Amino acid sequence: MKRLNIITTLLLMCSAVTVYAQQTPMYSQYMFNMMNINPAYAGVREVGSVNVLLRRQWDNLPGAPTSGSVSYDQRVKDKNVGWGAQLYYDRIGIENTAGVQGYYSYSAPLKNATLNLGLTMGMLNYSVNYKHTNPFDLGDPGLQTPINGLLPTAGVGALLETERWYIGVSAPALLKTKLSVDGQAVVKKAGAEGHYFITTGYLFPVSDDVVLKPSVLIKSVSGAPLQYDLNLNAWFNNLVCVGASFRTEDAVVGLVQLQLSPQIRFGYAFDYTTSNLGNYNRGTHEFMFRYEIGKQESKKIHSTRYY
Repeated sequence: MKRLNIITTLLLMCSAVTVYAQQTPMYSQYMFNMMNINPAYAGVREVGSVNVLLRRQWDNLPGAPTSGSVSYDQRVKDKNVGWGAQLYYDRIGIENTAGVQGYYSYSAPLKNATLNLGLTMGMLNYSVNYKHTNPFDLGDPGLQTPINGLLPTAGVGALLETERWYIGVSAPALLKTKLSVDGQAVVKKAGAEGHYFITTGYLFPVSDDVVLKPSVLIKSVSGAPLQYDLNLNAWFNNLVCVGASFRTEDAVVGLVQLQLSPQIRFGYAFDYTTSNLGNYNRGTHEFMFRYEIGKQESKKIHSTRYY
């Protein structure tokens, strides 16, 4: 019972962060589908691309988060414009979030680089079912009415890329929104809802068969300490990728990806929890699938194999 109370308290603390605000589900394999955190990546790979991400966090912990997304993006032929769309869900404890996002990007060629600017807008459904709780006070009126409503979403981002390196900045939650007691959306004002991301990476061709890609993700979320993802991935013969990541105050990650054909890629990542939550779970499992439509004509080194 003591263990269950601790778990429940931890989940409610996590839930308190997400009750009324737009959130951005995070994935360990984000570096292979960064449109999730920065709309400027829509269409960067040029060809049509279907991406699926499934994540089961903190295995064996009751009410632990599960997330998933299905997205499609591409570059408009002979244009400097990209677009995309995404369906996603995120569940933790008694909370459920499901939404749809649309993406637009514009690429401006520079002398030795390309500047991509992106915008995303969408709508999410947020719900909380208090019937699945076990409160001390069964008559608490605040736990009698489930919360369920729609919230608008919006975000912006920028990406500067060359043949060997890239850097991106984004604010994926621009609207300060909340749900009223009766489930109505209240948009207070525009201004980032405490989510800021910086991504950067560099490609090191070691030989004709081996490419190393170190990368960094810096996350700033309101109410939480600054967090860093330090990543190193190695591609062998453009067919197999082996990588490792360290996420400060959270987890260490191992991943492997297989390029099964020119169009199909499959990936798996395992997170080993290094925080105190590691005492209550058996790690996190994450799966990635990509299918590319068409043929990429660009000969840039930042092909779909790398980012």
